Amino acid sequence: MVLCCTGATKDMGKMLGGEEEKDPDAQKKEEERQEALRQQEEERKAKHARMEAEREKVRQQIRDKYGLKKKEEKEAEEKAALEQPCEGSLTRPKKAIPAGCGDEEEEEEESILDTVLKYLPGPLQDMFKK
Repeated sequence: MVLCCTGATKDMGKMLGGEEEKDPDAQKKEEERQEALRQQEEERKAKHARMEAEREKVRQQIRDKYGLKKKEEKEAEEKAALEQPCEGSLTRPKKAIPAGCGDEEEEEEESILDTVLKYLPGPLQDMFKK
C-alpha cells in the first residue's frame, strides 16, 4: 500500500527555503475576515450600549422612587458646601486666612534677635549691628 503525501512534500519545500504557494483569493478572504471581525465588534458595542442604557433607566427609576441623587450630583453639592464660608467653623480653607496672619515669621525672627542683642554687652551689640 502506497501513501500519497503531496501535502507533506509542499510543506517540506517551504521548510527547505522554497517559495510558498500563493492563494490568489487569500487577500480577498483576509479582507472578508477583517470586515466580519469589525462588524462583530460593532454589534457587540451596540449591544453593550443598549444594555447600559437599560440599566441606567432602572437606576433612575430607583433614584426617583427613593429620592436618591446621583454620585456626581452629591459630589457637586459637597464641593459647593465646602466653598461657602462657615461661620464658627474651626476649620477653614487657606484662602480665608486674613492678610498679615502667618506672614510675620521674618518679623518674629527679627524681634527675637533684637531681644538677644539687648542683653549683650555694648561692644558686642555694635559688632552685631554692623
